[in-house]
Amino acid sequence: MDVRRIVALLPAALFLAACGGSGSSTAPSSAAGQTIQISEKEFSLTPSTVTLAKTGTYEFRVTNNGTIPHALEIEGNGVEEKTGDIAPGSAMTLRVTLSKTGSYDMYCPIDGHRAQGMKGTVAGGGASGSGQGTTTTSTKPGY
Repeated sequence: MDVRRIVALLPAALFLAACGGSGSSTAPSSAAGQTIQISEKEFSLTPSTVTLAKTGTYEFRVTNNGTIPHALEIEGNGVEEKTGDIAPGSAMTLRVTLSKTGSYDMYCPIDGHRAQGMKGTVAGGGASGSGQGTTTTSTKPGY
């Protein structure tokens, strides 16, 4: 292989290696760059409870693993943010600033979905949530 080609490809290889890596199951000391993965399907959110170590700005990566459109809304403590409709097999990112310690409602705002079980809790700033399910946070390396 030509040395010039190796030298030209080296920066790209290093960049890609730096962007890889696995997520963490614990929140880092800073909320910046955190992405919380949420899976939606008929009629549940996984996880249904998310506990965050501190207040701050978070991104919720919402994937519709169902067969009909869904969305995600987070509200409480002066916050009300939501995605648009998410088609089956698609995903959207919702960026939310949780500036107060406490519980926030998380649910699908599409008619009737919340009542059918598509709901949960986000506990910000170390507050305990009241929902059931797995508690999880993950980071997106290199973010």
